[in-house]
Amino acid sequence: MSTIAEHPQIKKLFYKIGEVSAMTQVPTYVLRFWESEFKFLKPGKGRGRRRTYVEQDIETVRTIKRLLYDEGYTLEGVRRQWGKTSRAEREASANARLPGEVLEHVKAQLNEALKIIASYDGES
Repeated sequence: MSTIAEHPQIKKLFYKIGEVSAMTQVPTYVLRFWESEFKFLKPGKGRGRRRTYVEQDIETVRTIKRLLYDEGYTLEGVRRQWGKTSRAEREASANARLPGEVLEHVKAQLNEALKIIASYDGES
């Protein structure tokens, strides 16, 4: 049986903290700490109050990691650097995908998943 992990072209809408940790090479306890330090990193909470990250959250984690570890910023430096980003840029980033675009993206992912499933149905 095929899994999503075997097909990296299929992206999920939500990721658990452990998955984000593996993807970004940032330990889960560090992710939790960053959430308390940076108000701009706020993953959602799913059932059972578990953190649910979306692609934008993962990009935020990667940016924080780059600023801290690669560029040598302090926590306060990251906050200042993030604050320099203009409000218009943040809004444009947050609204980069309109609802219709998101729907089209989800449809494309589902169609790709159906093709993969159909290819396995034919092998039986």
